[in-house]
Amino acid sequence: MNQSGNRQWAREALATLKRESARSADTHLLKVELPGFSGIDFYFKDEASHPSGSLKHRLARSLFLYALCNGRLHQGQTVVDASSGSTAISEAWFARLLGLPFVAVMPACTAPAKIRDVRALGGECDLVEDPGQVHARAAEHARNGACHLDQFGLAERATDWRGNNNIAESILRQMEGEPHPTPQWIVCGVGTGGTSATIGRYLRYRGLETRLCVAEPQGAAFARGWPGRDRNVRASQPTLIEGIGRPQVEKSFIFEVVDEVIEVADAASIAAAWVLQTLLGRRYGGSSGTNLVACLQLACAMRKAGQGGSIVSLLCDHGERYAETLFDPNWLARQGVECSAWDVALRAVQCDGQWRPPC
Repeated sequence: MNQSGNRQWAREALATLKRESARSADTHLLKVELPGFSGIDFYFKDEASHPSGSLKHRLARSLFLYALCNGRLHQGQTVVDASSGSTAISEAWFARLLGLPFVAVMPACTAPAKIRDVRALGGECDLVEDPGQVHARAAEHARNGACHLDQFGLAERATDWRGNNNIAESILRQMEGEPHPTPQWIVCGVGTGGTSATIGRYLRYRGLETRLCVAEPQGAAFARGWPGRDRNVRASQPTLIEGIGRPQVEKSFIFEVVDEVIEVADAASIAAAWVLQTLLGRRYGGSSGTNLVACLQLACAMRKAGQGGSIVSLLCDHGERYAETLFDPNWLARQGVECSAWDVALRAVQCDGQWRPPC
């Protein structure tokens, strides 16, 4: 196709994405009352309610817009990205909307339901045994002519952090009528780094006192690198929590906009995901559990200091995607994960507001 023809296709593709955005309602901000935290309000933004089922719907749209506006994406071109699942599902959703072939380079250990979801949307899954090789495999596809969306390299620049209905702007707009409209804390995990970068930058752009806490699996690269702003560290251990807990510091990680990092054991994250089902009446994924654990720790510190206010966090994706993993007792047993002590501790802290992790 000549340059003029591709420009016309790109204009039509951009118009398609604009119409999709206009049709998409904002995600719900759910308030949770916990008896042990009088004067502290908890809110969870349900990003799983997006059409593609996760927080990554916003990112996928931004990555396609970025590729189109930079002239990198052409009619009929295969699109590729490296992903542990949720981003791949959202990207497959948008690729189908634009009539483009899509390849997701995924670790072979990705939850089976996520692989099925990508394929159901018409995408192809290139499964890699070594998770550390997904970037190289995606780059190989790009050398063969695919457009690499590159979520880990481009997330923080593809999203407009000054506005344009980014997640931070949406949260603060929805909080305007609440008793404590300016949150004490916003809590999120770090996968690509795009969400934490967007929220942290936007809070500073607005001149707000709200602090940003990153909730990470124990030993993850962001948690290890953040204290000294060290971009060369590696994760000290793997994690079962998909979508966060990267093994290395990614290009989109912006340490400087984060005020606190809380490391969460996998067993605690998984137990918290089960607790969320009790609190909200439906299942959410492991990274949502990680966020809940961090929220509870921050709230306990606020309560101890005699502070009130609000804490806002994210529900990242549907728990149905993990029915064969995090919500399967047999799978947990095979992984050697025992969550009962954390389940007791997390249910107790909701009642008395005191943080007592199991020994």
